[in-house]
Amino acid sequence: MTDLSLTDHAMAEPKQFDVPCTIEVSHTFDSLHAHCVLDGDIKIRPGDEVVVHGEPIKVPYGEVQTFRRVATVTRASWLEQVWTKISGRAEFMELLEFSFSERTKL
Repeated sequence: MTDLSLTDHAMAEPKQFDVPCTIEVSHTFDSLHAHCVLDGDIKIRPGDEVVVHGEPIKVPYGEVQTFRRVATVTRASWLEQVWTKISGRAEFMELLEFSFSERTKL
């Protein structure tokens, strides 16, 4: 058995591939969301892109529906992964609001 380094593993993996997936869409009073779950044990890393193919999904109000589709996963390069991590942290910090005043009134 040979030991593959991280670089060797990344080189062996295809940059783009198709995979079946399940899409759950909820359009209710309590929740408005869409979740995509890829089949298999596929890990999505920072910078990776997932495109779900098929007709647009329209779910009537008050319903939750599940669909089967095919998605294309495009792997980010090592540099794109690093950039996504750095820029993601910077953008997250923009969402934080710090206050050092003693006032409790907003």
